[in-house]
Amino acid sequence: MEKYIVIHGPNLNLLGTREPEIYGSTTLEEINEMLYNEAKKYNITLEIFQLNSEGEIIDTIHKHKNACGMIINPAAYTHYSIAILDAIKATNLPTVEVHLSNIHTREDFRKKSVTAEGCIGQISGFGSHSYILGLNAILNKNQNNKARK
Repeated sequence: MEKYIVIHGPNLNLLGTREPEIYGSTTLEEINEMLYNEAKKYNITLEIFQLNSEGEIIDTIHKHKNACGMIINPAAYTHYSIAILDAIKATNLPTVEVHLSNIHTREDFRKKSVTAEGCIGQISGFGSHSYILGLNAILNKNQNNKARK
């Protein structure tokens, strides 16, 4: 069975109560449940992590470099973590970056994603559904790549 990983970055463990006017009222547990249900439809395995430190995120990417793909919300690290970008690029893990809010309509410092450079795509602004869109996007991309071979 194909394995994909999902990495939720710092402070996402506080979803549901953290600035609900920006991030919505859906909890991280509810997002994970939605992802597991979506994965069942495609008969794939998901391993989901919520990590608050940059080093843990990098170690997790390295550890799972043989996965079929990754959905990542680097959260605040999106805007400045060259180290996470390098981990994505070094492992060559097909990655979709997701964000709950539309980072391009927020504060100036949030409009730039340094980690997106290593990703096959970015989805932002659809709340918790951004994760489902991200999973479907990477599954579609991998399916198209298999069909071309």
